[in-house]
Amino acid sequence: MSAFSAIGLVGRLDNERAGYTLRRIIRFLQDQGIAFVLEQDTAELLADASASAAAQCLAPLASLGERCDLVIVVGGDGSMLGAARALVDHGVPLLGVNRGRLGFLTDVVPEDIETKLGEVFAGDFVKEPRFLLTGQVYRRGKFMGASDALNDVVLHPGKFIRMLEFEIYVDGHFVTSQRSDGIIITSPTGSTAYALSGGGPIMHPALDAIGLVPMNPHTLSSRPIVVNGSSEIRVLIGEHNSTNPQVTFDGQIHLKTHPGDEVLIRKKPQHLTLIHPLSHNFYERCRSKLGWGGHLLE
Repeated sequence: MSAFSAIGLVGRLDNERAGYTLRRIIRFLQDQGIAFVLEQDTAELLADASASAAAQCLAPLASLGERCDLVIVVGGDGSMLGAARALVDHGVPLLGVNRGRLGFLTDVVPEDIETKLGEVFAGDFVKEPRFLLTGQVYRRGKFMGASDALNDVVLHPGKFIRMLEFEIYVDGHFVTSQRSDGIIITSPTGSTAYALSGGGPIMHPALDAIGLVPMNPHTLSSRPIVVNGSSEIRVLIGEHNSTNPQVTFDGQIHLKTHPGDEVLIRKKPQHLTLIHPLSHNFYERCRSKLGWGGHLLE
């Protein structure tokens, strides 16, 4: 008997390998007699009438959280980021099957699909909570827009290559003014993503912390800092900027700002739950994905 009664399936099928992997998962679910729901856009991209007919139903991504008690995401970390933002409010856990590149969030590899899914359905898995960031943009006190991010919220110049001027406040306390290409506000999950390329620290996913990573700062004394996860971060965009910067969430959602706007970032109250096979190990993941050294005596 499966630990889950209904499985949601969503995938970014921009290559043949991803489609093949998703079909394997569908065959495995059918063989196990486990009901599944295909995400609507995924079904269209899959273009497989038999797979669609075998599904309990087709549903938009956000509706999978109402119909399923586990969602399997086939693709890369980008696919997981989109699914996380869409489903976090429903409390449904996510399991990632890697068909992308780096794959810090999608940790089931294609060659182990049947074995690892069998273990998960038998109840042999670990749950890992991850928090998201939520950001709002205000203009002279008026709310202009908001979104969530599992990885990071980034203030940047947009299509113009120009330095930005802005001030940073944490819990109402002035921290610094800065001239740089922008700033990355990262969760522990995002510390191994864009923030890592900006020289930010790697944070263990269990940490209750938020990282602030400057992008190409004008002064060498500007360094990444890590603050408490319960902090409210306010970024005040300088009035004298000659461009309209953008605030980007997970590299996927973009909000345009104006000079003088304020960006508020804090931890989202609702947590995301990731499902991992029992063999999952964060440090092994860092070694394999980032090329860290192994045992000296091996």
